[in-house]
Amino acid sequence: MTTSLGIDKSAIRNASTVIVLRDRHVAPKILMGQRGANAVFMPNKFVFPGGAVDDGDAQVPLASPIADPCAGRLAADSAGDLAHALAVAAIRELWEETGQILGGKGVWPGAIPEGWQGFAGTGHVPLAAPLQFVFRALTPPGRPRRFDARFFLIDAADLASDLDDFSAASDELSHLQWVPLQEARRFDMPFITEVVMAEIEARARDLAPPASVPFFKNNDEENLFLRLKGG
Repeated sequence: MTTSLGIDKSAIRNASTVIVLRDRHVAPKILMGQRGANAVFMPNKFVFPGGAVDDGDAQVPLASPIADPCAGRLAADSAGDLAHALAVAAIRELWEETGQILGGKGVWPGAIPEGWQGFAGTGHVPLAAPLQFVFRALTPPGRPRRFDARFFLIDAADLASDLDDFSAASDELSHLQWVPLQEARRFDMPFITEVVMAEIEARARDLAPPASVPFFKNNDEENLFLRLKGG
């Protein structure tokens, strides 16, 4: 199905990416890892943890939702209310790819959803309030996979886990490390990651959500750079 905006929804998946910022007021660092050489999407590139929204993400309970104004901006230029599912995907991907926990102590209501047993076993329930929506990018046409990716910024102080312990991580990302923000550009990273990096550098010490969110919208008809202000 193609929408009036020229986006083929059958070929594009919603996705969440998490930028974790550590020591932001002293010597800012960001959490990155390297994708495998055989990965279909962005092989060998250094990236932030993240991935596509799963069908079940909308049903996973959150100890707290994404706060406004971020929730309102997530709804801008989107089909339906995706804020909950995007937040869950961000927390899930962060846990799966790095073993880091964005959650609060608590008991899960009802049965633990498939794939969340390890997270729940730490005694935490996913917590979305610290997620700040800071960037959005649509993968250009012609790529092997296309994503409508929302980038979320969190402070490392909001994590409930040991910041230097990646033992619970899957093998999807290798060379997990805290990269000094000033040195990050020497790594081989995707173009869009470099663009997002500039945004993070500009607001590394700013705790408030951005006044508007940049949106690189690459569809079959035109390439647009928008600012999402939302509600």
